[in-house]
Amino acid sequence: MNKEDLFKGLWPALITPVGTNEKPELKELQKLCEVLVKQGVDGLYVLGSTGQGVLFGEEDRKEVLEVVLECVGGRVPVMAQLGCLTTKESVRLAEHAALSGVAAVSSVGPIYFAGGQQMAIHHYTEIAKAAQLPFFPYQLGVIPGNFEEFIQAILKVPFIEGMKLTTGNLLEISRVHNIAKDQLKLFSGADELFCQASLSGTVGAIGTFYNLWGQECKYVLHEFQKGNFQLASRFMLKFQEIIELVLPNIWTFLKEAMLVKHQVNIGNTISPLGRGQTDWTESQVAAILASLEQTLQD
Repeated sequence: MNKEDLFKGLWPALITPVGTNEKPELKELQKLCEVLVKQGVDGLYVLGSTGQGVLFGEEDRKEVLEVVLECVGGRVPVMAQLGCLTTKESVRLAEHAALSGVAAVSSVGPIYFAGGQQMAIHHYTEIAKAAQLPFFPYQLGVIPGNFEEFIQAILKVPFIEGMKLTTGNLLEISRVHNIAKDQLKLFSGADELFCQASLSGTVGAIGTFYNLWGQECKYVLHEFQKGNFQLASRFMLKFQEIIELVLPNIWTFLKEAMLVKHQVNIGNTISPLGRGQTDWTESQVAAILASLEQTLQD
């Protein structure tokens, strides 16, 4: 597969199953990878927000990535999110990811300390130089400061290949595309807009709910791009309704839903993430699963 075909389509932001000691549950991780690969997803995005990457220690992150790569065995490309509190640790993870055989690397911007665009570009540049692999900055929310200057600076980052844009502002995605043209492969990070974002210049989507509905979402995206707007509208409206419903208790929903649909136990999140969320019953989750699946049959 050439590079043009490698980075596109539906990529689950891989959930990292967690054990009772708040360490990665590697057997469940292997099961999940196998489920997703067999569903035909286009790639796996590892240790992002959904994968709780920044909550794991460095050695745990390395182990998770190694297990994913071994399980996948080259059947789909793997992109590793390497962002940490310090650039130094991110660089070490980038070097490890490159040696491990990932297809690409990604990183959130600097965490905690606000430093503007220059600090983000420095952070990205050091990570990209260390990995020497296709690099996808992970932009959460609205791009700060001078929009065009930031995108022009991104284009100068070594090994830059694209961006993951987690925003509900489709015009912002269009602006990135119109500035960068075909120099950046853009992935939408807002699950509820994966069809709509393709009209704004994205080549694919990376998101949480594709762990649960990867096969279904990939099918709908392809149908939408072929002109089946009726199916896409029906599916996306229900999908958005479900996401809005479950977001306040998303981690407990995913725990129950992954068990019901895929028989994968993702466990609890690393504290304090998800604490205080309300549990879901099996019947509640089953009804939600059935309601989305019904949209594909109407």
